[in-house]
Amino acid sequence: MKLTLTINGLATQATWDDREIEHLHKPLLRRLANIDSDHRTIIFLSAPPGTGKSTLTAFWEYLCAQDSTLPQLQALPMDGFHHYNDWLEAHQLRGRKGAPETFDVDKLVQNLRQIRAGDGGWPQYDRQRHDPVESAIPVSAPLVIVEGNWLLLDDPRWDAVRKYCDFSLFIHAPEAALKARLVARKIAGGLTREQAEDFYQRTDGPNVRKVLTQSLAADVTLQMDADGHLYSA
Repeated sequence: MKLTLTINGLATQATWDDREIEHLHKPLLRRLANIDSDHRTIIFLSAPPGTGKSTLTAFWEYLCAQDSTLPQLQALPMDGFHHYNDWLEAHQLRGRKGAPETFDVDKLVQNLRQIRAGDGGWPQYDRQRHDPVESAIPVSAPLVIVEGNWLLLDDPRWDAVRKYCDFSLFIHAPEAALKARLVARKIAGGLTREQAEDFYQRTDGPNVRKVLTQSLAADVTLQMDADGHLYSA
């Protein structure tokens, strides 16, 4: 299946194997629909950079909209919880943007509490301003998937976040495959290969390794191969 999806305001083309859709994605979505909850169900999808979390959750939204046997679902990215650039600069963290310490965990907890109760909106990261826009996403679905790198990080600062998680997913992938994808993404964005490799060594690489080695176990782990295909771990 070939689709054009809108990710962060940009048109993104993606392809999924039909067998993977029928034997992995749809059964997983039906499993999420059957989680017993007396409030809005919140799913965490945690994975390292380069695994295509935003594209995957947009695809799941598409599948659910096309198939009445699947749940009504809404994807909520974690990017809107970056600290504002003024804060990052004041704390000398602008160059580490994307690392765990550059996120406002208290704000994330507050927003999770609100949407679980059925209230509130969700911030969105503005790719032009490079800052969050508060309450930019109205939350309406009974089941939401929050996606980000650090949702399962084994760190005391992040413990309060998991109080609002009803079910967790994790995507594991070989670091070499993620490096290739992330470097290619930077080159496509205008960097030279040398610049892209340097960015990986300084920023993406440490984040990839930290997610892969310091995340808590999820309820379900998916494996991504070098070609970007997912299968049950």
